[in-house]
Amino acid sequence: MKILMVLTSHSELGDTGEKSGFWVEEFAAPYYVFQDAGAEVTVASPKGGQPPIDPKSEAPESQTPATQRFKEDQALQALLADTKKVSEVSAKDFDAIFFPGGHGPLWDLYENAPSLQLIEDFWKTQKPVAAVCHAPAALLNAKAENGDPLVKGRQVTGFTNTEEEAVGLTQVVPYLLEDELKSRGGLFSKKEDWAVHVVQDGLLITGQNPASSEEAAQKLLKLLRK
Repeated sequence: MKILMVLTSHSELGDTGEKSGFWVEEFAAPYYVFQDAGAEVTVASPKGGQPPIDPKSEAPESQTPATQRFKEDQALQALLADTKKVSEVSAKDFDAIFFPGGHGPLWDLYENAPSLQLIEDFWKTQKPVAAVCHAPAALLNAKAENGDPLVKGRQVTGFTNTEEEAVGLTQVVPYLLEDELKSRGGLFSKKEDWAVHVVQDGLLITGQNPASSEEAAQKLLKLLRK
């Protein structure tokens, strides 16, 4: 199994002067699910090199067994410091694609042409596409083969309006992900804030929040093992 994980390269949290990036748990938990299953994982980002980490995801209250393992994993740190550029990878070389979240994808992945092309190429060749938390933003401008939004008429989830409100960033983010997925015809579902919620619609897998990232990865593995 060869899995491509795509991280954000965006490091600024709007005009707040604070930093953003990817959320460690949403990368680490799926990465170890894949690695422990024997998958070969490649990591890419729009700009390549070291993707920015959301500093809040390194706070004590955000730590999990996967993030602790991540901190001590020198091989993974080295891999992360040298991610490939999204424009340099091809869907034909992988069996699935997985997008971890963090607020960064709201700014860069939703309009990154090489990333959108990758998603459409995976979809066209009937390979699984997965995204968690804010990373379903990467799907917003992706098109199905008939030209409709990829999410149109499909069951999806992602970081909810109430979760965005709970972290105090409703007025900072460029748009609310829940609203945008719905506006493109996505059949959006959610559970209470911070609950594990993963939705699978055929080859499309989406997770609501950081806590949903591990289950999303498990569902992706099950698809690949069919």
